[in-house]
Amino acid sequence: MTYRTGGDLLVAVLKELGIDTVFGIVSVHNLPLVEAVDRELRFVPVRHEATAVSAADGYGRARGGLGCALTSTGTGAGNAAGSLIEALAAGTSVLHVTGQIESRYLGCGRGFIHETKDQLGMLRAVSSYAATVPDTESAGSLLREAAAAALTAPGGPASLEWPIDLQYAAQQDDTDGAPSARVPVPDPGELAAARELLAAARRPLIWAGGGATRARQALHDLLTETGAGLITSNSGRGTVPEDHPHVIGNFATTPAVRALLGDADVLVSVGTHFRSNETADYTLSLPGAHLQIDIDAAALGRVHPATHCLHGDAAQVLPELTTAAVPAEPGWSARVTAVRDEVRAAQRDAVGPQAAICDALAAALPPGAVVARDVTIPSSTWGNRLLPMHDPRGNVFPRGGGIGQGLGMGIGAALARPEEPTVVIAGDGGLAVHLGELLTLAQERPRLLLLVFNDGGYGVLRNTQDRYSERRSGVDLFTPDFEQLAAACALPYARIAAEADADPVIRDALASHGPVLVEVDLAALGPMKTPFTPPVKIPTA
Repeated sequence: MTYRTGGDLLVAVLKELGIDTVFGIVSVHNLPLVEAVDRELRFVPVRHEATAVSAADGYGRARGGLGCALTSTGTGAGNAAGSLIEALAAGTSVLHVTGQIESRYLGCGRGFIHETKDQLGMLRAVSSYAATVPDTESAGSLLREAAAAALTAPGGPASLEWPIDLQYAAQQDDTDGAPSARVPVPDPGELAAARELLAAARRPLIWAGGGATRARQALHDLLTETGAGLITSNSGRGTVPEDHPHVIGNFATTPAVRALLGDADVLVSVGTHFRSNETADYTLSLPGAHLQIDIDAAALGRVHPATHCLHGDAAQVLPELTTAAVPAEPGWSARVTAVRDEVRAAQRDAVGPQAAICDALAAALPPGAVVARDVTIPSSTWGNRLLPMHDPRGNVFPRGGGIGQGLGMGIGAALARPEEPTVVIAGDGGLAVHLGELLTLAQERPRLLLLVFNDGGYGVLRNTQDRYSERRSGVDLFTPDFEQLAAACALPYARIAAEADADPVIRDALASHGPVLVEVDLAALGPMKTPFTPPVKIPTA
């Protein structure tokens, strides 16, 4: 096939991949790409390149597939780096296509407009795949290769830089499709030994991470056959709907779950990397008998020793284990359910008046709806744990821990799934990082409820300094009048200032078919019972 420009080729490949919406910022170094996408698909002009990647990330997560972002070269590509780091940390599938200066000037260091030193090296550092389009015959194959790399577990962003002269040129595309990746298969001896160990277990637990989300039915079957308890990382939430009586959830470091782990005789971990903030900086004690399944060989035994390492795709490995599974001993499953109820009750009590907001969202949202959560106290306390998840595609949050990405992710998710409401949970500090995306929200008008928790700054760091220091530094910030800000952006506005406000305000906002900004006035609502501080070590001596 011959295409008039690189933009026409890009559109053809995106249609093959089922992508109908692309996020980005137009530039002299990506103009042919943006014009073709805007003509044939939907181009969403966000206000910052980092948001282009975040929105593509949220779009891909919400659909369970691939998202696409377009950025410019140099500073534009650099602006995207932070969100590429997030996609890399999360293993989410993003195709990032960025411009590049004219091919004849590449590497000359002349100071050509938008030129940067070793842009490809930068992209390699923050992507799972990165390449340069070298000519007009290779672009199609490289686009498909990049998409395949992003979609192949363990995933991550794939970046392709495209010189502007080659974008304008006619393209020759002779590629039939990207080659299929080989799926690893566990060592037969390890698998046989793992089956034997599981068959002897009477008090089993399962820990599901992000790698389990592609094996939902297989995980559910193992849970059913064993009567085990299911602990999840934040990334694994919703793999089995959290109304299941054996789903304990993202509560591994609570006293009740620590005790359960101490009494378990086997742990099956599925696609989890045991991150520091979910294991109390790696101090959490796990059962000595540990069967670890992961498609990433480097993850096996990296954090906790594994009795048997099963290198493979969870969707294929779990059924092999399930055929050897036996029911737990009498009383174990009942104890699991009791622990599940105990940790939820304790969490609900600890968050005080904010529990009313969690309850209102749980009651009003359709099961599986997207809740995009920026890094903020409500997310870290109840949004990432207590608010129920029924589908991993609805569980959208920055796994790398950076603030400010939640709104972009939410915009992408809302445009991916326009038939149902999307919720974004953000703090006033995190929202300020990309406040300009309120303009994107106003322009695109997705069905999105933006809940802004206003405590006048960086609340989690304020709590940390109040606990460990004698003064505050950099945490008390000027906050806008959100009602006036919403009006300036033509966004409907509401306010929650008391527990009784939560249910009617949230129901009304979710009934809207466009964006709504709801401010949660934390000074008026009242504090949590215990101020939240992050799960990191602060030297006090």
